[in-house]
This record gives sequence, structure tokens and C-alpha cells, in this order.
Amino acid sequence: MEQLKQTIRQFIEERGWEGQYNLQKDLAVSLTLEANELLECFQWKTSKEAVSAKRTEILEELADVFIYAIQMADAMDVDVETIVNEKLAKNAVKYPAKHI
Repeated sequence: MEQLKQTIRQFIEERGWEGQYNLQKDLAVSLTLEANELLECFQWKTSKEAVSAKRTEILEELADVFIYAIQMADAMDVDVETIVNEKLAKNAVKYPAKHI
């Protein structure tokens, strides 16, 4: 994950975007917009139809969502693995596993 964060940082720096586009609010807005673009790939289709017809576009939009999420975590100086594990632990209590 650290290497991926560094690659994203480098991409931003090479374009002179640091400080300009990594404010938490702006990243949250961009993350939401990209998530909506991902959702648009599925509009009026079943999951199977959408993935079959728009797989490449779906993966590109999914990547954009991850990029903005990683940027936001980086801008807030938090470790992605830590916050995901903490949230999973919280969800495990909220939604206990059903034993079959």
C-alpha cells in the first residue's frame, strides 16, 4: 500500500497538483463523483450485462475510486490498512456472523 501511495503522490507532484487538489473536502467530492461514474456503468443493466458490456470502463472507474480514497487517507495521514481493519472489527460486532 505504501508503494501505491508513493506512486499516486509522484503522479500528483509531476503535474504540480499538490496542495491544489488534495484538500479533504475536494477529495471527498471527487471520490463521490467517481463512485457515481462507476454506478452509471450499471444503469439499466443487470450486473451480468454491465460487467459483460463495460468491464474495462468499470475497472477504470473502480481504479479512480481507489485512487481518490487512497489520496484522501494520505491527505489525512492515516493508514488505510488500520482504518479498514478497525471498521471491519466494528462491523463484526454490529453484524455478527451466522453460524450454520
